[in-house]
Amino acid sequence: MTSLRRSLVVPAAGLAAALLAAAPAMATTATSGSTQGELKPVPLNDAPGTGSAMVEVDGTTVSFTLAYDGLLADAPHAAHIHYSSDVPHTCPTADLDKDASGTLNTTETAAAYGAIVVSLTTTGDTSPESGLAVDRMGVGSDVSYSRGDVTVTPEVAADILEGESVVVVHGVDHDGSGAYDGATVSDLNPALPTEATDPALCGVLQASQMAMPAGGVQTGQAAVGGSGTLLMVSGGAAVLAGGALLVARRRTQTDS
Repeated sequence: MTSLRRSLVVPAAGLAAALLAAAPAMATTATSGSTQGELKPVPLNDAPGTGSAMVEVDGTTVSFTLAYDGLLADAPHAAHIHYSSDVPHTCPTADLDKDASGTLNTTETAAAYGAIVVSLTTTGDTSPESGLAVDRMGVGSDVSYSRGDVTVTPEVAADILEGESVVVVHGVDHDGSGAYDGATVSDLNPALPTEATDPALCGVLQASQMAMPAGGVQTGQAAVGGSGTLLMVSGGAAVLAGGALLVARRRTQTDS
């Protein structure tokens, strides 16, 4: 599958470790505070990666930093904050494999963490409608990016501060082919293989004393990347179609 190589920025190395180094503690108020989550592989989905997420809430304004490594190289990885009132607000377990496929898709894992409430895009819209806006999310195996001034509803802000929200990064390689492929289609978009949308990493956001790293990007810009690159990501509009295009391009290249 073709690399969706965008220009990225990269203050990546060490960021995940720095975020994880801060000891969780109560630092939230009713309307503001910091939360963080350690991202771990979703059971059954073969993702070797790890990462961390930090989310800072100030009223209805959210800033976030997302960092991960070890996921499928040169592939886009959709990322979101999830919440629903009727779920346990946890990361999924293997017993959610209701179709006995041996892997977990987004429908099955939503029973643990709920629906998308914030799309962790690098620029532009952050609503659930941008859930598969892969042209505005991280690409590759070693990624970190930050963004400020994301507006959410008071309910979403409260859910984050109360430790009831979960960060999920998607995109796995079940068959080890090095690309999103396979006969099983995505339960989100049949134009995509399930590997493109199956959850890879998951972490519950919990209260933290650590403040958002200094020098974060402003609204409409994001630092994204890995290992020392520094590029700016420009705004984009495509969403679902972007993912389909990516897969199509990759397949074309593979076939040639």
